[in-house]
Amino acid sequence: MELKLSKPLCFFDLETTGTNVATDRIVEISILKIHPNGNRESKTWLVNPEIPIPEEVIEIHGISNEQVAEAPTFRQLSREIYQMIRDSDLAGFNSDRFDIPLLAEEMLRAGVDFDMKNMVSVDVQTIFHKMEKRTLEAAYQFYCNKDLNAAHSAEADTHATYEVLLSQLDRYPELENNVKKLAEFSTHRQFADFAGFIALDEEGEEIFAFGKHKGTKVRDVLKNEPGYFGWILNADFPLYTKKVLTQIKLSKLNNKLS
Repeated sequence: MELKLSKPLCFFDLETTGTNVATDRIVEISILKIHPNGNRESKTWLVNPEIPIPEEVIEIHGISNEQVAEAPTFRQLSREIYQMIRDSDLAGFNSDRFDIPLLAEEMLRAGVDFDMKNMVSVDVQTIFHKMEKRTLEAAYQFYCNKDLNAAHSAEADTHATYEVLLSQLDRYPELENNVKKLAEFSTHRQFADFAGFIALDEEGEEIFAFGKHKGTKVRDVLKNEPGYFGWILNADFPLYTKKVLTQIKLSKLNNKLS
């Protein structure tokens, strides 16, 4: 089974300092780019996160502070990474809920205006969970009949995720070999931001997905409680969430001026 692509598809995986999208950093990123003609590019970078990697995290992915001490920072790598993915759709394992939000944060911190307006994303974990409900190692064994010996290495996980998606397409004829359809199937819910703080309702209107205003239209909250917007901007929310809220506020202001 080969993927039917109208544009490149970049499988990617991150190893990080932790799981907080707003405050943790990338220590390794691997990208496998599949072109519509079947050609592949693969590249892996070690990244100096500029903050310490906790010992309990080192035990998981095996990347020490000493290993990344002389590596380039994400800011130094950001343009090269962005050039590799900018013309592509994205795919990964749990990428919609973690890897894409964290990648977006790193890009914005580096001054790269990253968004997904011209991209879709395929989350192979969601397909797996909807069909079988397991983990990447189990998925690799189940679909590919192989052991993932180097689990929690970004490069090994990236290549395994690509192989799992191909096997999923072979196994499930009801899955359409089309990246947009796979993206739709692997999405839990529509969100305006990557981290899931701002959802879209049935009419496509932005609503808050957390806190005291959960389920309330963002525009109504900005109108009736303007201090809530300031609180979010000054609190420890992801940069991309703040960017989306700012765009909504500016759109509301522009409409009023018009």
